[in-house]
Amino acid sequence: MSDTEASGSEPTNGGRHPALHTRACELFGVRYPIVQTGMGWVSGARLTAATSSAGGLGILASATMTLEELETAISKVQDRTDAPFGVNLLPSQPDAAERLDLIVTRGVPVASFAAAPRPEQVAQLRDAGVATIVTVGARRHAEKVADMGVSAVIAQGGEGGGHTGSVPTSLLLGEVADALEGTDVVVLGAGGFHDGRGLVAALAYGADGVAMGTRFLLSAESHVPDHVKDVYLSTPLTGTVVTSSIDGAPQRVIRTKFIEALERMPGPLRFPRAASNAVRFASQSGLSPVDLMKTGLRMHSDQDLTWSQVALAANAPMMTKASVVDGEVEVGILPTGQVVGAIDGAPPVAEIIAEIMDGADAVLRRLAP
Repeated sequence: MSDTEASGSEPTNGGRHPALHTRACELFGVRYPIVQTGMGWVSGARLTAATSSAGGLGILASATMTLEELETAISKVQDRTDAPFGVNLLPSQPDAAERLDLIVTRGVPVASFAAAPRPEQVAQLRDAGVATIVTVGARRHAEKVADMGVSAVIAQGGEGGGHTGSVPTSLLLGEVADALEGTDVVVLGAGGFHDGRGLVAALAYGADGVAMGTRFLLSAESHVPDHVKDVYLSTPLTGTVVTSSIDGAPQRVIRTKFIEALERMPGPLRFPRAASNAVRFASQSGLSPVDLMKTGLRMHSDQDLTWSQVALAANAPMMTKASVVDGEVEVGILPTGQVVGAIDGAPPVAEIIAEIMDGADAVLRRLAP
């Protein structure tokens, strides 16, 4: 059946305002223009399947998985839902080609990239009928990946969690939408979204939907330990900080005593921890020492990272794991969007999505009855 009801008169969005059935819904084959981003250690099979089953697009985070773990996770999602879902990738991983082949052979309909992919990677997926998404933080980045032939971009503003830029979503999203106007590239907004009002605002800026991380991290299906979720839920709007002390690149996290101590630490003293984390991350990701070196070289050349940033790159995933997986908040980091201060609970994903859609419908009908 198409994306309209059998009568052909109403989008399959539960009878809500027709403006809520967007190009994103058509591209991904989903009911609602809502994407759950691929958060390392957080976006596992359970959360991904729950999001897709509820009508959004769930995305598995594969960078912190071995190839075998990724194959198992894909199977788990496909066992739990027939709805479309995606897999998030790092284009610089040594086994990126094998991961792309796995996505194609297992019929995963969407692949997303946390950094700019190589043109041949986009071409391979496009030729196989897989939609591609790339997260961008500037207009020029959106134009660059659009020229590669990607299907969609996520324009993440400075309010977003994890690695982020300085331009707020309210300015970035309009810039990216203008740059890609008249193309087939779908635009999603990220950074600061958590409710129906935000979804309508994103549409007004020219986007086709929203992508959210923090809102889904704080859900019942998220594997993050409850006591860690409590730390997130108690964080005010002013409780986050953008720091480069973790891996050399700006990253938004919850301000904790550990982060404050890390920021005071001289740069050279961070490298022993980084070296240890690099070895641990390589082991848990199934990388050999040679693979680790190849990854560093590709990150240096493909992502324009300095060698110091490459050396520190393993800090973020391993320090995130310490908190959101192992529950050791005092020695880890808590990546988050600034929107964490506006979230007051962690209900099931289906409730989150339904509330967002109902809220957006109410706003649209109030503005355009």
